[in-house]
Amino acid sequence: MKKEIVIIGGGFAGINLARNLSNVKDFHVTLVDKNNYNFFPPLLYQVATGFLEASNISYPFRKLFHGKKNSNFRLGELQKIVPEENKVFLSTGELSYDYLVLATGTESNFFGIENIRRYALPMKTVDDAIEMRNTLLQKAEEATIPADDAERRKLSTVVIAGGGPTGVEVAGMLAEMRINILEKDYPELSSNQFRIILVDGAPVLLTPMSEKSQKYTYEALFKMGVEIKLNKQVKDYIDDTVMFADGESLQTKLLIWTAGVTSKVFDGIPKECYGRGKRLLVDEYNKVQGMQNIYAIGDTCLQTTDKNFPNGHPQLAQPAIQQGKNLARNLVAMQEQKPLTAFSYYDKGSMAIIGRNKAVAEIPKPKMIIKGWFAWVAWLFVHLYSLINYRNRIKTMYNWTTAYFTKDQSLRMIIRPSDRKKQEV
Repeated sequence: MKKEIVIIGGGFAGINLARNLSNVKDFHVTLVDKNNYNFFPPLLYQVATGFLEASNISYPFRKLFHGKKNSNFRLGELQKIVPEENKVFLSTGELSYDYLVLATGTESNFFGIENIRRYALPMKTVDDAIEMRNTLLQKAEEATIPADDAERRKLSTVVIAGGGPTGVEVAGMLAEMRINILEKDYPELSSNQFRIILVDGAPVLLTPMSEKSQKYTYEALFKMGVEIKLNKQVKDYIDDTVMFADGESLQTKLLIWTAGVTSKVFDGIPKECYGRGKRLLVDEYNKVQGMQNIYAIGDTCLQTTDKNFPNGHPQLAQPAIQQGKNLARNLVAMQEQKPLTAFSYYDKGSMAIIGRNKAVAEIPKPKMIIKGWFAWVAWLFVHLYSLINYRNRIKTMYNWTTAYFTKDQSLRMIIRPSDRKKQEV
């Protein structure tokens, strides 16, 4: 009998685990995801700003599993885990497992602020990115027609909360659009009216990176016309007003939220299994502490056994990819009754793009900090190579090449699928 492996989540961790087990004859793998496609989160902001199509960074799971006889896909959301019965209940039925792997990643953390959750624009999914693109374009259209100057100012002011890589990349892309696109698309508006404000509660941008990278990023964004406000903690968002803990406020109809993430809590997993940020506590083999055959990999787990990362691994793509591959090897080793390999993260470095020919990259071994054009090229190469298949790489490369030489792209369309059921009510 083949061992049944159920993987919940098809992000970096889950898809790498599934692909590395796809030809192992002793296993049958079922990948479960609420979407029927895998997508590449680091490039969501380019979908949100109209420089890439959603299909450039997405690919259907079922097509990925073509020819993989021991692998299949189930569309659905996890609702409950019953460890004593080795079962999971989904929105689309139930599955039995010999090994359960949780790889659900993270979701936006609104820190309990209900108005932020309801009215800000997050960017964690393809749906979020498309909604952001639609909203940015809709507000730009509205800004061309109001009779009230105060209303126009609110429509043409974008506040980005969060000074990490995503916030920096969104701010940089919007600044490029203001320089190269705004007055061509919207002659009714002046680029001087369009404000981009990047705020963060920390005293620096790109907190995990070096002081040199932080300084370069700040200066580059400042020269591009981005207003940067540090040590600013967002307290609420009421009536088009972003309110800060120090009493200051900003008027805007566009609040982009990239200020934090949190993991998910699963019905059926005891509360003592969770650590900081709701991440599941796992041992050196990624088995959830206190569980017999339940594992967690990627952003949803907190592993403190790696001597180089005693506080847990960063919630980035590389730890997730490497944990997925390592768990695949260990599951095979268990089947063959061979020794297991404790996970050890190989840090390949970190990077962030700021704008055209502007980026920062840090490589730990040998210790190296790269800025400017070379870092920008490295960022392009790494992200292009990391896309899941050749079709996505070719289409993305084509769009990037077009955008580089024309300083423009023709993907700025407001597309909102109609809901016929709502229309019939």
